[in-house]
Amino acid sequence: MRAAFKLLLAFFVLAFFSQTLSGQEESIPTLTEKDSIVVQSWIFTVGTNIVDDSGDEFGNLFDVQDGWNMVPFPSRVSIGRYFENGLGLELIGSYNQYKEGKTIDGLVNQENIDYYAADFRVSYDLNQILGETGFFDPYVGIGAGYTNANNQGRGTYNATVGFRTWFSDHWGLDINSSGKWAMKVENGISNHIQHALGVAYRFDVEKGLSAKGKEKLALIQEMEKEQQRIQDSIAEAQRAEEEARRLAEELERQREAERLAAEEREKENAEEARRKALQERIDNLGNVRFALNSSYLKSDDQQLLDGLIAILEEVPSLKIRVASHTDSRGTEKYNQWLSERRMDRTVAYILSKGISKDRIANEAFGETKLINECDDNVPCSEEKHAQNRRSEFTITDF
Repeated sequence: MRAAFKLLLAFFVLAFFSQTLSGQEESIPTLTEKDSIVVQSWIFTVGTNIVDDSGDEFGNLFDVQDGWNMVPFPSRVSIGRYFENGLGLELIGSYNQYKEGKTIDGLVNQENIDYYAADFRVSYDLNQILGETGFFDPYVGIGAGYTNANNQGRGTYNATVGFRTWFSDHWGLDINSSGKWAMKVENGISNHIQHALGVAYRFDVEKGLSAKGKEKLALIQEMEKEQQRIQDSIAEAQRAEEEARRLAEELERQREAERLAAEEREKENAEEARRKALQERIDNLGNVRFALNSSYLKSDDQQLLDGLIAILEEVPSLKIRVASHTDSRGTEKYNQWLSERRMDRTVAYILSKGISKDRIANEAFGETKLINECDDNVPCSEEKHAQNRRSEFTITDF
């Protein structure tokens, strides 16, 4: 019971603190799915209900321990039709059980007693007043019904406040609370409160433009008119000889700009080709490979680094980054420490050959950047694990 109460409060908090995301405005906007909303539909809900019939409907509202009654299975269903003007018509059926030891009509209940209710409700979507609020859909409602509670049947007048929160066009949650007042008070019959939480399914959906969608449509139409006006003005201007000369001069300037841009692109492409060639030479050397739980450089690793140093000496402006890694075996903390040791030894060897420290950037990643599927959940051969124990080299500048 306490878990259900906490869940109910959590959904209220999440609904009232929802955020809306705003995107960048396009130069020529188009209508998207986000610009439409559901305006008419049928809604079917199934869920659970909680009854507070302690005899003091407006006092001790959250007396969960002594006053709330609930069964551990789905106990409420509803079906309703909702219209574009915000009105909805809904039929609701619910079952519950007054538990032994709970306070019912001001007295301690002595035995488990079944509770049945059938209700009809007219609701109104508050978004008609508040404006469209995205997935948050609050409503109020009034209605009437028949309830058999504490072995006493009675007609009731009902008032409801609640909200639905939608995760898609079809699925959502419905949370509400209803006050139920007996039409005729006799034989100790008291008024009571009924809370409900259920999964909502929306079908036979009819969609229309939201308020923002209608604004966007008006903007598109206005922009189309403006675009046509501009095109007409350009067509008129092109018929004038003076405008023709101006356009010819503009074309010449544009050609010159394109020529300069092409030269710049060619220069950039040449630089990029050189970078790729250098990186390919470095890649062809391979990666330094470490033994399990080791950070020591083997002789063949030193030969590989000597090849890298030769390239650094050949291109004095070249700068690189050394990135060291481990396989997934061992703890994350240990692997991070081990990758730092491998990084330090790799960099130290390069520096020992006279390469300036400001040309070598370095970073250790532990087990976070595996190059195959061999994580903690996948058994792998030693050969595959060995592929992840590496120091690798990338160009940062030259």
